[in-house]
Amino acid sequence: MSELYSTPQPFYYDKKSGFTQEEFKQAIDKSSTIYVGYLSFYTTEEQLYELFSKCGEIKRIIMGLDRNQKTPCGFCFVEYYSKEDAADCIKYINGSKLDERLIRCDWDYGFKEGRQYGRGLSGGQVRDEYRTDYDPGRGGYGKQRQFEMDQFSDANGDITYQQQILQLQQSQQQHQLYQQANAGGPQNYSGKRNRGGDDDSDSYKRQRDNNGSVSAGNTPNKGRFRERDEEDD
Repeated sequence: MSELYSTPQPFYYDKKSGFTQEEFKQAIDKSSTIYVGYLSFYTTEEQLYELFSKCGEIKRIIMGLDRNQKTPCGFCFVEYYSKEDAADCIKYINGSKLDERLIRCDWDYGFKEGRQYGRGLSGGQVRDEYRTDYDPGRGGYGKQRQFEMDQFSDANGDITYQQQILQLQQSQQQHQLYQQANAGGPQNYSGKRNRGGDDDSDSYKRQRDNNGSVSAGNTPNKGRFRERDEEDD
């Protein structure tokens, strides 16, 4: 009976799975999980349940999400309770239409936490980074194509798409480090910043301690405090 539900050769070997090729094949043979691709960004989980439940009882559906925006980005995982139902899904639903799109169903080695997020530079799927066609169901043009169009309309645009993404990632990392560094800052921090620098402040303190007071003419040239300097810089 099991021969009726033999698993076809997987379309690809996922190098990020952590498996060797042989282990990957064995995981596919035991799996009852289906990877669904080419979905519209607007396809809902309810629509997926309605379609894929026609092949058998579904254990769960995991929606694919943009890594940064946490919004659907065109794929999902469907876990069935039985291998036979998953095989029927491959047989009958692969290549069918959902939201006026031909969807693709492949065997998957099994969902792990973290795989629900896109692997593209901008957070979505890799295929949506570089495609040049206009697809209204997947956010319009591909990310790189859209970036090039924006750069063309900007006379000062002279950086590549990869450089823009790298700058964005560096900015996010710096922001996280800044938040961590200030999480346990001084209790009297008021959101203001001294533009004069630490050296002037220390000199002023030493002069005050030695003389008891500081005259107006001897006051070091310290920068003024100003609200919300961080946003102005």
